[in-house]
Amino acid sequence: MVDVAAKAGVSRALVSIIFRDQPGASQETRERVLRVADEIGYRPDNAARLLARGRSRTLGVMFTVHQTFHADLVEGIYSEAERLGYEVLLSATGRGRGEAKAVEALLSHRCEAVILLGPDTVAADLDALGRRTVAVSVGRRVPQTRVDSVHTAEGKGVRQAMDHLYELGHRRIVHIDGGRGPGSAERRRAYRAAMRRHGLDSEVRVIPGDHTEESGIETGRLLLAERERGEPLPTAVLAGNDRCAMGLLMALTRAGVEVPRDLSVVGYDDSHLSHLMPIGLTTVRQDSLLMAEYAVRFAVERLEDGELEPREAVLDPKLVVRGTSGPAPEQGPA
Repeated sequence: MVDVAAKAGVSRALVSIIFRDQPGASQETRERVLRVADEIGYRPDNAARLLARGRSRTLGVMFTVHQTFHADLVEGIYSEAERLGYEVLLSATGRGRGEAKAVEALLSHRCEAVILLGPDTVAADLDALGRRTVAVSVGRRVPQTRVDSVHTAEGKGVRQAMDHLYELGHRRIVHIDGGRGPGSAERRRAYRAAMRRHGLDSEVRVIPGDHTEESGIETGRLLLAERERGEPLPTAVLAGNDRCAMGLLMALTRAGVEVPRDLSVVGYDDSHLSHLMPIGLTTVRQDSLLMAEYAVRFAVERLEDGELEPREAVLDPKLVVRGTSGPAPEQGPA
């Protein structure tokens, strides 16, 4: 600011007033100071200014790079945070970079709160984090911890998907498990309950997997290998999430299995890629924008009032029917 003031021929105090958009300078002076700042490449350090006041007004977000639904959530988080006057800092998990490291990076950059997208950290560690700082879990329910949570009613979403398939005549319905992924345990339980409710106990089959395309591809190979041995394909598959469903579709279509004529596929999330495929994916929609809004609001409200009790927002899912689900074949392809 000293350099800007010297070149513009004004005092440093006046430069400060202009950068803070406070009254006290003529329009002509404002324009001259801003022009000089642009010429010499000066930008006000808002982070330093906020820290000088004892606040960073920054929300940290932990996410997974390859999870497309996380990208949808991040977009909504940015929008709501900006509306409330907060900045957002991202820290990704991945191979060799676990959740603990990603979160510590956010805290070391003075984030006032952390929003965790699909955390799989054990509940005790999440509780400890929630006692250190403001923390919000998105996509996973974390009862009896000092962490707010935002998630979809997983069981309701699975019931909608299973009822849809049952009404289309499907009876041999397989579920690809999401492993330790967020919501997986609830989806697995809801699948089993739906099969029992429809009198299909003998057809229950849960194939181990996770929330990746590779998991769907491996399941597709498994089912195709069974077909080679003379076993019928299931007539429908409920995948753990959209990424898994897309991997399954890739494996099946490459082998000449026609979806949904030979086999129907349903995903979970309704990430932005689910409707960009040649065959639109039937899936259970989680409202990413509303989830993001709740997460940001929970974090900001707790920053303003640290005495709030942990809160939980449970949002309604919605089945979105597209091109990958259709009537069950009279005889599953052998």
